[in-house]
Amino acid sequence: VQLQASGGGLAQAGASLELSCIVSGGTFSNYDMGWFREAQGKEREFVGAISHNGDSTYYVKYPFDISRDNAKNTAYLQLNELKPEDTAVYYCAARLAVFIGDYGRLKREDVWEYWGQGTLVTVSS
Repeated sequence: VQLQASGGGLAQAGASLELSCIVSGGTFSNYDMGWFREAQGKEREFVGAISHNGDSTYYVKYPFDISRDNAKNTAYLQLNELKPEDTAVYYCAARLAVFIGDYGRLKREDVWEYWGQGTLVTVSS
C-alpha cells in the first residue's frame, strides 16, 4: 500500500488549504485514514482520523476537517483558519480497519501501518 500526500504550500494566516492523500496498492475502503503533523523540533502530533467508510471521524483538531472519497481512493484534510503554529509537515497514514477497542489508540503512531511521505504547510503571519 502506497500513500501520496499533496496540497501543501505557503498560506497566510486565516487562509485555508486542502491536503489530499491518494492511496494505491490496496482496497482503499478497507482502511481507516489518519493525519499527523510534525513541526520542526517537535514530536509528531495526531491531527485526526476517519473511518474506512467515512461514517465517523475521530479527534479531529478544530477547526480542521477530514473527509474521504472512496471512489477516488483519496482522503482529505481541510485546514481552516490557519495559524503560524500550524506550520508543519503533514503526513497521512492508513491502517486496516479492524476492531481497535479504544479509539483513543488512533492517536498513537504505532497503530498506523502505512505512511505517506509528508507535505509541508507553511503559514505566514
